[in-house]
Amino acid sequence: MKLNERHLMQLAAVLDSGGVSEGAAMLGLTQPAVSRSLAMLEARIGEPLFLKGRRPLQATPLGAQLAAEGRTIITASRKASDAVQGFMKGTKGIVRVGGVPFFMDAMISRMIGEFQNLEPEVTIQQSYLNLPEMVAALEGNQIDLGIVPIGVLGLGPGFEFTEILPGRNIVACRPDHPLLRNRRLVGRDLTRFPWVAPLPGSPLMSDLQMILMSIGMSDLNIRYSGSSLMGVINYLVETDALAVLPFSVVFAQRKENRVTVLPYEIPQPNRSLGILRRVGAPRSPAAERFAGHVTTAFENLKHIIKRHENAVVWGR
Repeated sequence: MKLNERHLMQLAAVLDSGGVSEGAAMLGLTQPAVSRSLAMLEARIGEPLFLKGRRPLQATPLGAQLAAEGRTIITASRKASDAVQGFMKGTKGIVRVGGVPFFMDAMISRMIGEFQNLEPEVTIQQSYLNLPEMVAALEGNQIDLGIVPIGVLGLGPGFEFTEILPGRNIVACRPDHPLLRNRRLVGRDLTRFPWVAPLPGSPLMSDLQMILMSIGMSDLNIRYSGSSLMGVINYLVETDALAVLPFSVVFAQRKENRVTVLPYEIPQPNRSLGILRRVGAPRSPAAERFAGHVTTAFENLKHIIKRHENAVVWGR
């Protein structure tokens, strides 16, 4: 026997509210419409749903069982409605974000935590990706957006790039590094110490080559390579090694005071950190909400980062 789910929902509403009029109002229906539905349900099953002469209405054992099923349907319907509304508002759903490792670890992961404090029903799936892998993931609809540093040439009309932070690299070292005692640094000073190589595929690798060219060297003493941001910082703390890092990444570590800026001006790449999307791809409201949160967070940080940068006495 197939029963109409709407009739079961109306039965539950009538019993929970104590009357037909009240149940109809709960569901946004008219009293005559609900009365007809209950009569049709009783006719369909061939058994009464209510005990006669009881006010407020009380269910028969069969009526109570059917009402329980109706409540389940009401609950499922409300959850589905909430899911749709949450999806459309961007307060529920999944955000798939890819990003370059150092920026994700230093800054974006903290912003993800802040975002989820505001939107606890949004799930973030993060991937570590450099630009070539990120482009492929966007084209394959494996991620919703990427956070990556890109140069002025861009990626063509198939992609949209929103800048969130101008690029600036620095040479990083531990706070008590011997070079920090020099009043004025020259290029050959940088060659006296070991270096940390950036991750393979990272834009920082080409930036390190630019530094080499600027100081007239063809090679540096690379003593450590292939590590995460935390690995690089831990290594710098324990050694006299140097590393090229984005200024904002070092800024994000300022409270720990484990790594600092070596005040030597190096060639700067024409590159900005930003949010990369594929033009024409479906836009997840949750992903757009997250992108807006990251954009706002960086907008608030830009001025603080700039003040911190201006406080460094750059030498050459």
